[in-house]
Amino acid sequence: MAKRDYYEVLGVEKNASSDQIKAAYRKQAVKYHPDKNKGDKGAEEKFKEASEAYHVLSNSERKQNYDNFGHAAFENGGGGGRGGFGNFDFSGSFSDIFEDFFGEGFGGGGRRSRRSNNRGSDLRYDLSITLEEAYSGKKQDIKFSTSERCGTCSGSGSKPGHSPSSCSMCGGHGQVRSSQGFFTVQQTCPQCAGSGEQITNPCTSCGGQGKKQASKRLSVTIPKGVDDGTRIRLSGKGEAGSKGASNGDLYLFINVESHELFKRSEVNLFFEFPISITDAALGTTIEIPTIDGGKAKIKIPDGTQSGKQFRLKGKGMPFMRRGDYGDLYVQVNTEVPVSLNKEQKELLEKFRKIENERSNPSIKKFFQKAKNFWRK
Repeated sequence: MAKRDYYEVLGVEKNASSDQIKAAYRKQAVKYHPDKNKGDKGAEEKFKEASEAYHVLSNSERKQNYDNFGHAAFENGGGGGRGGFGNFDFSGSFSDIFEDFFGEGFGGGGRRSRRSNNRGSDLRYDLSITLEEAYSGKKQDIKFSTSERCGTCSGSGSKPGHSPSSCSMCGGHGQVRSSQGFFTVQQTCPQCAGSGEQITNPCTSCGGQGKKQASKRLSVTIPKGVDDGTRIRLSGKGEAGSKGASNGDLYLFINVESHELFKRSEVNLFFEFPISITDAALGTTIEIPTIDGGKAKIKIPDGTQSGKQFRLKGKGMPFMRRGDYGDLYVQVNTEVPVSLNKEQKELLEKFRKIENERSNPSIKKFFQKAKNFWRK
């Protein structure tokens, strides 16, 4: 089968610039990459075809030869035989193409990425606080085990006066290559863990690790208004990195303990207050506690039904990093008296005899509906 024109493969004109050729190839490579089209032989062939075209057209000398002689310029070992890649060299220039486009995953990874691989681990600390502490905020000292940069070698891992040498396995690149079919896969060097360096004269204090285990104490500030499950990030307070790399982070996970009186929903608080049947019928004034440790009065009007809610504006939890507050909702629940004495029973019996339907509109409405139902 005759090869397609390289310009046609990439979808560019013959006078296309190098940037246009590069952009066209990138589009094709992303679309037909085998990792995105597993088992699709057609996509694999298009991927090979586009890569071969880019290999030729991205180089000014190869491009000039192709413009002059077409595919014949690369036959007999020049750059790919008929019907496929032939002698096209994946181990060299093709892996460089992937480094240029996709970075470390296909063969990149310079000093910056190797250094980031040595970054210290993040740590998690679970901290339980009361609802009152969540309301007012607090400062607290925490103690945890972590690794700190070695003071003897300043984190380098080498004895003072010595420096690390290049890794003998990867030659200081931090990556090693291996062939898998027509791909050359680049992976982190197992000997130096991607750092590209070897400690030939290890620090006697840390054993060449550049860090040591230590117990650390830290004063942390819990802001007002934190909710259960809030995560607070303390940058650079995690474990020390290797070979002088940056520290990880420390994450505080806040657990707000349940309260015996108040229930919380975001910035609002809910409080249930039991009242007697006579207070509900005749009305009264109640005094309730508030989360800030104070008290508030609520006037209960006569005839208040059980379950009625009263809203106290601004008596809830604070919004984080804001100056305003949520609300406190007080629900009154009418309690039916139990274990009545003789006098109480006599009074209630007397009240029942003089009670009329006007005093209980909900009861009257219910029985009217029941009568209508029975008439059907």
